[in-house]
Amino acid sequence: MGQPTTFIGIDVSKDTLDACLLAPGGATRQAAFPNDARGHAALLAWADRHTAGAERHFCLEATGPYSEAPAAALAEAGRRVSVANPARVKAHAVAAGQGNKTDPADARAIAEFARDRDPPAWRPPAPEVRELQALVRRRDDLREMAAREKGRLDSPALTRAARQSIQRAVKFLGREADRMQAQADALIAASPALRADRDLLESIPGVGRQTAATVLAELPPVDRLPSAESAAAYAGLAPREFRSGASVRRRTRLSKAGNARLRKALFLPAQTAVRFNPLLKEFFARLVGAGKPKMQAVGACMRKLVMLCYGVLKNRAPFDPAWASKKAA
Repeated sequence: MGQPTTFIGIDVSKDTLDACLLAPGGATRQAAFPNDARGHAALLAWADRHTAGAERHFCLEATGPYSEAPAAALAEAGRRVSVANPARVKAHAVAAGQGNKTDPADARAIAEFARDRDPPAWRPPAPEVRELQALVRRRDDLREMAAREKGRLDSPALTRAARQSIQRAVKFLGREADRMQAQADALIAASPALRADRDLLESIPGVGRQTAATVLAELPPVDRLPSAESAAAYAGLAPREFRSGASVRRRTRLSKAGNARLRKALFLPAQTAVRFNPLLKEFFARLVGAGKPKMQAVGACMRKLVMLCYGVLKNRAPFDPAWASKKAA
């Protein structure tokens, strides 16, 4: 038998890491650390001190920038660390009967999730991918801010000076977003691997340069995804059926338990693809002809589109409608 495993669940917030150490016999220890470099080092020392002779499996939820730094610190220190989907951790905690909703209780729930589900180890993205991700996310944030500012132009109470201020802000935010995209393009062009992947993605009708950059930034490397279906699930585009007995049957929906940024980035390209991509055009028409609502059909095309992205990257070959129709049917 191998060494016993101690599971360390970490509830992450902007300033604090609440940790729960769950020993093989079920005993627990709790501690809190600052969410900064010094706190990450202290967390490692604390876990090592209390887990002599045991394997260590750290687990934390994916909470954007606040979880990325501690996860990277743990991985760089050679520890096994998993970054779990918060929806899955919550579902597990509810099934286990968790009553309290506090940071220490959440840390214990994450440790129990790691013990019961044994999530896969997380590996940090390559440095150039991390840089690309930062640029693409900043581009998207700037465009969201610009859209909110444009919405304010509809207010009838605006004075002339206020309206001009909003218009200047919209122009500034648009220029900054374009600057981020230009830097992302330059980064991809400077990396032979990223450039080759971008060319493969852009061979798919409906996938343009900006969408390709987002896919490269947000989709894990294909060697970490076992199938095209797993790529769709990662983006929260797996179908979720609701059926019980003979009388309860609700409309199948997308799970949405995945990377929301990637899912959002595929919405408009999917609508373009159903017009110009022969495979998705036929697929969309077939769904609508069978009585599916158009937006539900678009969601299915988003799923198909991310599977096609996976396919060209996995097979290292440009999009071929004849081949893809057999693989994606």
